[in-house]
Amino acid sequence: MTKLIDGKKIAEEIMRDIKAKVTSLEQKPGLALLLVGDNPASLSYVRAKKRGCAATGIVSTLLEFPTALKESELLAKIEDLNQDPSINGILVQLPLPPHIDEKKVMLAIDPKKDVDGFHPLNVGKMLLGDSSGLLPCTPQGIKVLLEKSQIAVAGKHVVIIGRSNIVGKPLAAILMQKKPGCNATVTICHSRTENLLAIARSADILVAAIGSPHFVGPHMIKPGAVLIDVGINRANGKIVGDVDFEAALPIVSQITPVPGGVGPMTIAMLLQNTCKHRF
Repeated sequence: MTKLIDGKKIAEEIMRDIKAKVTSLEQKPGLALLLVGDNPASLSYVRAKKRGCAATGIVSTLLEFPTALKESELLAKIEDLNQDPSINGILVQLPLPPHIDEKKVMLAIDPKKDVDGFHPLNVGKMLLGDSSGLLPCTPQGIKVLLEKSQIAVAGKHVVIIGRSNIVGKPLAAILMQKKPGCNATVTICHSRTENLLAIARSADILVAAIGSPHFVGPHMIKPGAVLIDVGINRANGKIVGDVDFEAALPIVSQITPVPGGVGPMTIAMLLQNTCKHRF
């Protein structure tokens, strides 16, 4: 059995399924992508999302604004999109310029169109296990990746290194649910965690989401563990993960590569969220 968990292949299967469903709809789902400023990384992410839309038949609209855009103008544009029946999803690419309050922006998006799953209503539904909400794309992508790879999660010790609102916290909330593909015992580690090495080595499934290149080395991995690398870092002109991939490979039972692991799943889940209330 190959040790590589091929996120790209699994994401392509999901996108083919989305495309088949979208094809049958007379009015295609619409995703509005809002980009404020000219951050190169943000522009790259938005382009990847547009490519995903094009591949599945979802109509994407990219709205680009200058860095100096007023917060009130952005909120007014979001309200217009909330009222637009042709728009099923609204995504405001983060980070925003410092003069715009990200919390206000997230609150302004209609929860049914909050494809990032960041609105407090969707976060609350996630914690309660209410499937009517929209889940954050990267954590949900990891859950689906584990399911599609037939990796048992129930009763396993999942250790997540990183407590961000985008990955760490929501992933813990999802995997501990009393639901199929979940039922894990979850530990979250962070910069203040004592005995990090021992906790990491106790993981059946270790998730690296700390944003530090090659942070997880072989000394942190239990032999036979499953390793999920969420990191996207640039080091020596290359994209690398939070895991020292080459050193980890002989130790793990399965591992996600970077690129080609979690990243494509994030896009697939975004497209799934866009269509959720249409299928």
